[in-house]
Amino acid sequence: MLEEVDSWLTRRSWAASDRPLDRLLAARDRDPRGSSVSVVLPALNEEATVGEIVRVIRRELMEKVPLVDELVVIDSGSTDATSAVARAAGARVVHRDAILPRLPAVPGKGEVLWRSLFVTSGEIVCFVDADLKDFSADFVSGIIGPLLTDPGIQFVKAMYDRPLEDGHAPAGTPAQGGRVTELVARPLLNLHWPKLAGFVQPLGGEYAVRRRLLEQLAFPVGYGVELGLLVDALHTVGLDALAQVDVGVRRHRHQDGQALGRMAATIYRTAQLRLSRGHLVRPMLTQFERDEDGFRPHTYVVDTEERPPVREIAEYTTRRAA
Repeated sequence: MLEEVDSWLTRRSWAASDRPLDRLLAARDRDPRGSSVSVVLPALNEEATVGEIVRVIRRELMEKVPLVDELVVIDSGSTDATSAVARAAGARVVHRDAILPRLPAVPGKGEVLWRSLFVTSGEIVCFVDADLKDFSADFVSGIIGPLLTDPGIQFVKAMYDRPLEDGHAPAGTPAQGGRVTELVARPLLNLHWPKLAGFVQPLGGEYAVRRRLLEQLAFPVGYGVELGLLVDALHTVGLDALAQVDVGVRRHRHQDGQALGRMAATIYRTAQLRLSRGHLVRPMLTQFERDEDGFRPHTYVVDTEERPPVREIAEYTTRRAA
């Protein structure tokens, strides 16, 4: 297995600079419809960062070079000016609750990604988190590159350094940002899905996937979505259809320790479900906070819901047929 992972790393890991923009444009010209690209930003209260991300993508990848066909921000219930800022910067903004209204939405990132497939049309769908700082267009062009130039590749993750800059470590400390990745996701993948051990950022929110693959995958509604999609993609299309691209450095806001604990529980549950398809004994997580009376427990429900493959939804198949 180690040899297989090493071989995959050699053949399926690249830098964004390995595919210049002129090469990507030439590949698009050969198959304009099959290489159409939708970029999706799931957003919840990201007014401080979403505008600059939208502006960079529009300027660099829609106006200077025509690589991206549509840029959509899915607002999952922001209480700030996220929608207005994104719209002013040039994105099409769709509210989560306006998509497939017959099915009430539930909170969660995976829910938003799943619903985005109903309002986008690109044959390549590129997801980008909306909280990134110092955003570079390489986050998009880098990860769509292998999909545009190699028909055998179906799923591409971004890889990057994640410096921790939130006061818990010296500013710029390299590779300390992905705490849930290192403590939960990486051990799970190495122990249970060792073929995926070569992914540097398995939980990263920047990845591009062919629509025909996304149509076949179930979407965990919460933070387990990245792990779930990666594991299911492996089982659906095999390791050689997966790849990763180095896009440099990812800077974003970091969650506090308790939020990370809830994320970790959700990710563990996603893995557990895929290992056994059984039931959790207690789909809850209790955490503690100190107040003037001592430690006070707070119990949270761990996401246990998944959305089915979109090809099983009548509204989706009807829209695609049209």
